[in-house]
Amino acid sequence: MKNVYVKDWMTPNPITIDEGATLPDAHESMKEYSIRRLPVVNGAGKLVGIISQTDVREAEPSDATTLSIYELNYLLARLKVNKIMTTDPRTVTPDTSVAEVAQLMLDYKIGGIPVVDNGNLVGIITESDIFRMVVKNYNEAD
Repeated sequence: MKNVYVKDWMTPNPITIDEGATLPDAHESMKEYSIRRLPVVNGAGKLVGIISQTDVREAEPSDATTLSIYELNYLLARLKVNKIMTTDPRTVTPDTSVAEVAQLMLDYKIGGIPVVDNGNLVGIITESDIFRMVVKNYNEAD
């Protein structure tokens, strides 16, 4: 895997969300596109963070809340992505080896890493991409 690179297995041009979007916006995008994480970009399109399904779930109120459903919906509709995202996420380049990415994911217990080239978001590589590579290579070896 040392000679297998991110550029060959990443998802190019990933779905992103603006840092000013709301929590419901993020949740809806994740559902619509069947994804578990969204790179967060600013108005200039630069990567400023990442938000995961776990972040969204943890931001939602517990069942023990005393707020009414109307109060909850009001508060959630106002909660911005930039308040719950992971800022300064770990990133890799297209020329990073998949082995290095897998080690980063293991070391930091993360399931996806944005791919940047010259400061621009060009893709995302996730555990699913790595599994896809392993399965493809296994099937070709038979």
